[in-house]
Amino acid sequence: MDFEWVAIALGDVSWISLAFLLGFLVRLINLPPLVGFLATGFVLNYMGFTSGETLQKLADLGITLLLFTVGLKLNLKVLIRPQVWSVTLLHISLTILIFGFAIYALALMSAPLFSGLDLKLALMLAFALSFSSTVFVVKHLEQAGEMKSLHGRIAIGILVMQDLAAVIFLAASTGKLPSYWALLLFLLIPMRPVLHYFLQKTGHGELLILYGLVLALGGAEMFELGGVKDDLGALIMGILISTHPKASEMAKTMLGFKDLFLVGFFLSIGMSGQLSLEALIIGILLVPFIFIKSALFFTLMTRFKLRARTSLLATLNLTNYSEFGLIVAAIGVSNGWMDAEWLVVIAIALSLSFVIAAPLNDHDDKIYSQFRKFWKKFQGDTRLSDDRVLDTLGATIAIFGMGRVGKGAYDKLHSSHGDTVVGIDFDADRVKKHQQLGRNVLHGDPSDADFWDKLERDHQIELIMLALPNLQANLDAMEQLKQTSFSGHSAAIARFKDEAQILHKAGANEVFNIYTEAGAGFADHVESSKLTTNHLTNSSTDEFD
Repeated sequence: MDFEWVAIALGDVSWISLAFLLGFLVRLINLPPLVGFLATGFVLNYMGFTSGETLQKLADLGITLLLFTVGLKLNLKVLIRPQVWSVTLLHISLTILIFGFAIYALALMSAPLFSGLDLKLALMLAFALSFSSTVFVVKHLEQAGEMKSLHGRIAIGILVMQDLAAVIFLAASTGKLPSYWALLLFLLIPMRPVLHYFLQKTGHGELLILYGLVLALGGAEMFELGGVKDDLGALIMGILISTHPKASEMAKTMLGFKDLFLVGFFLSIGMSGQLSLEALIIGILLVPFIFIKSALFFTLMTRFKLRARTSLLATLNLTNYSEFGLIVAAIGVSNGWMDAEWLVVIAIALSLSFVIAAPLNDHDDKIYSQFRKFWKKFQGDTRLSDDRVLDTLGATIAIFGMGRVGKGAYDKLHSSHGDTVVGIDFDADRVKKHQQLGRNVLHGDPSDADFWDKLERDHQIELIMLALPNLQANLDAMEQLKQTSFSGHSAAIARFKDEAQILHKAGANEVFNIYTEAGAGFADHVESSKLTTNHLTNSSTDEFD
């Protein structure tokens, strides 16, 4: 046995255990665990530890899988919207100009840590600070059940565009021209059908995970052999299969692995430079600048015909610094362009930006509804077709969430109540499919204060059924019902007993536990079917006799 490897492994395991402890404590106060991972790196650095071989390999693998999953989520329909690509490019450009010249001015004044930075490095630092966190935003949108909402899709689209800009920077940072063998990489394009075939046949278990790792690591290795930055290969492989129906399933499957291996990256960042009072102060001073980024996002989005609410919620999602900013800064440090202490500064600013962003995103609907008059001052006169205030057109029963449960409820009620039933969902693609099948389904957001305000003025709905994807989405809708003093009947679905109790306390008249009730319904169905079969058999026998 190689005892040297045992020593390395034990050392890294102790670091990972500490990372779990601090990540867990941070999670208890509703912050992303990566804040705890960065703190772990700082603690270990202070204690004199350096990152081991295993930890560094985890860090490299985490970055590769991060870029692969970015490629999997690439949705060209969203990216080609001016509200995404134009807003992203303008925002990056303006942020680089504003932050870059501010940093350069501090360098000219010989401020600590800034002295020695030329204009090019100042602009590169500003570029690193222009990104928002993909990890933070995706986690929040998933927990709130808002991944398919318009503001969620706009935020994700902007993040993907930012990530593409970062990848281009990473590819250019090597300073080397690709070899002639790199031309063979274009053969990957006609190989897409083959890649799709294997993806279709992998099923839903461990083969799907293994195939994702093969694509990500294999793509990185092929690009490295061609003299191109390896991380770009992982991104390209993700893009090549992003149009397949199972791409989203693979992205969800790989998410846990990507997050696990990124722990190594965040630990190595915290251990890469000495935490000093100087770095701490500069990191803290960078935090208020996220509100300049936010103001730019909100202004640009409203200028591109988005409603004030959509613009604000997308902006609050993006009000933070990014792990990609750390990656860009790490490239600068590894190439000797800047001091390693800048990694510590950005890591501090990143962590504190999450502390600010978490409560803002938890109360985004309240922030909009309480200051609605102020936000709507920035709203333009024209609207996008998928960003208008919902009109229920005289319906008396509204079903929010048209997934499997909502669809079943709609079909049952429509058979007895006709067109007075309306389905509402914030997934535009799902709405379109329902409409093509003849269902009366509208595109809307159940937590939209503007919709509930209109409902209060023109009230005809007597029953609201909440079949939304998770507890938080249902609670957000219940909160809006409270604020409008809705006097009709409300019902919601829950998956667990504690969720049902929470929804009852939030004001729901009825709560339907989909697991318990599904079992009861299954039994009733079998009993009914059995009685019908017996009746038919007896009738047939009597007739025969």
